[in-house]
Amino acid sequence: MIELELPFPPSINHYYRRVGPRTLISREGRRFRKKVCATLAFIGVKPMIGQLHMEIELYPPDHRRRDIDNVQKALLDALQHGGMYADDSQIVKLNTEKRGVVPGGRTIVRLEEVQNA
Repeated sequence: MIELELPFPPSINHYYRRVGPRTLISREGRRFRKKVCATLAFIGVKPMIGQLHMEIELYPPDHRRRDIDNVQKALLDALQHGGMYADDSQIVKLNTEKRGVVPGGRTIVRLEEVQNA
């Protein structure tokens, strides 16, 4: 099992921006992706293969209302872009919990390969 501490992901509502007919990752989304990729590079992550089980603990930066599913897309895509796995379709089990507020916010991710899923 791999355990990572990452920044709090941007909401999907702030992850993409429309520029004319094109949809792009926002500046906030690119900053988040860059931090995740730097963390993965620092620990020397090797891509996981096969089916995966992921547990996510979200610690929001403040008490604003947030939908738990709105942060999953940015997180899963950043982990894929950083080389944690080839494609987020490998994830067959995903548990997400929202916990207490932590100044600045943070995310704990645990990821393991699943045998005989």
